[in-house]
Amino acid sequence: MPQAQVLRNRPGIRHEDWSQWPTIPLEQMESTFSVQQYIQNMVRNDASDVKKIVEVPEGQDRDLWRYELLRQVCQDLNNFVVLLESECTASSCPEMKALEWLYLCAGHPNPQQCSALDYIIHTLDSATALLNSQKYFPSRVSIPPTSLKHFSNVTRRLYRIFAHAWFHHREIFTEFEIESHLYARVLYMIKYFDIMPDDALVVPADACMTDVGGFVLSV
Repeated sequence: MPQAQVLRNRPGIRHEDWSQWPTIPLEQMESTFSVQQYIQNMVRNDASDVKKIVEVPEGQDRDLWRYELLRQVCQDLNNFVVLLESECTASSCPEMKALEWLYLCAGHPNPQQCSALDYIIHTLDSATALLNSQKYFPSRVSIPPTSLKHFSNVTRRLYRIFAHAWFHHREIFTEFEIESHLYARVLYMIKYFDIMPDDALVVPADACMTDVGGFVLSV
C-alpha cells in the first residue's frame, strides 16, 4: 500500500512552493480532514469554479460538506478584512449598514450597534469560534442534527459583510472578488443550499467575477 501523502506546509518552505502539493482525488484521501483539504485544493487550483467547489460530490455527506465550506469561507474572509481595514474605520463607518439596512452586532450579551469594522471582526470571530466549538461540532466526520440550525445563522451574518463592502467600499469589494471569487462562492452556497430568500440578497449577481450558473439568475 502506498504511503499516504501529508498535505501540509513544512517549516522553512519556500514562498513559491507554499501549498503546491498535487491534487488527490477525494476518494483516495484518508485523513480526518480530507473534506477540508479537498475543498482547499479546489479553491487553490481554481477559485472561480464555484459550482465545483460548492456542490456536494456523490457519496459525500451533505451536512459535513456544508460545514467545511463555511469554515473555509471564514478563513478566506480574514484576507478581505485586512483590505477593508484601510478605509472602513470607526469614523468613516460608525454603524454597520448596507444602504438603508442597519445591523446590530450579536457579538455581545445583548445585540448592539458597533462600527462596521468592529461588527465584521466580531461576526467573523464568533462564527469561527462556533464552527470550532467542541460542544456543537465535536467531530470532523459527522455533524449532529441539533447543530444544523447554526449553518443558516452564520451564513446570513457573513453575507452582511459582503453587503456592507459592496455598497460602501465598492472598489475594495471588486479588487478582492476579482482575485478570490469569494462572494460568488458564498452566493452559490446560499442558492444551492436554499439558505436565504432572493429578496434578502441585496448584492447583485453581477458583482460576481465568474459564472455562478442558473441558481442566481433571479437575483
